[in-house]
Amino acid sequence: MPMNATFQAQAINDHIVKWLKDYAFNARVKGFVVGISGGIDSALTSTLCAQTGLPTLCIEMPIHQPPSHVSRAQEHIGNLKDMFDNVSSALADLTPVFETFRQQVPQTDDEHLLHLSLANSRARLRMTTLYYFAGINSALVAGTGNKVEDFGVGFFTKYGDGGVDISPIADLTKTEVRLLARHLGVTESILTAKPADGLFHDDRSDEDQLGASYEELEWAMEQMANGKSAVDFEKRDREVFDIYHRLNTINRHKMIPIPVCEIPFSLK
Repeated sequence: MPMNATFQAQAINDHIVKWLKDYAFNARVKGFVVGISGGIDSALTSTLCAQTGLPTLCIEMPIHQPPSHVSRAQEHIGNLKDMFDNVSSALADLTPVFETFRQQVPQTDDEHLLHLSLANSRARLRMTTLYYFAGINSALVAGTGNKVEDFGVGFFTKYGDGGVDISPIADLTKTEVRLLARHLGVTESILTAKPADGLFHDDRSDEDQLGASYEELEWAMEQMANGKSAVDFEKRDREVFDIYHRLNTINRHKMIPIPVCEIPFSLK
């Protein structure tokens, strides 16, 4: 979707909801399971799933979550339940599970690698939990990744929040996610909250981790798609472009199919 296109919120909303309903019908499942984080992406995804009229189960999966994330998630789920009879919720407190896991694996003196590995482990515990709920409810796991995260900088955990059945908002940039979420009446506390994945022991934001805002990364994504390179820019623009290019390169393995070693026919 071009960045400068007129954003047709209701038409896009209707398109995604129909796509979700058609996919669920063809897959012969009853509905959807969505992990609710207190962020805008999961709020939008769960609202779109709810609009299908199919059973939509919202799952809270706290692991040492900041109180602000928990309160926003609960507020959103409460609002959805008030608006849609087909929405239900469940709480799976994964903090004890995570602590047990952490006690059973070796530690390392490299704090960066330790915290990063534990953050990814949190995401993978949540993926496992979502698929458990999906299994017992004959449902699909709906992903919450947006276009910049999934296809630009690879800002997700492989086999964690990247492990889903369907991705209803993966062709929307963060800016477009905000526009559609506002159109659908997502609560203001979520619309204005600083994006954060909640996977670390502190309250660091996505921008803290990435080194650039989503708006900046969207700009860089568009520039690269238009064949630009870092030499075309100066100062902050060049810095942002370099950040995007670096992340797009090092996380490429998340965005392509798993490499398969093909055996020559003559060796079989």
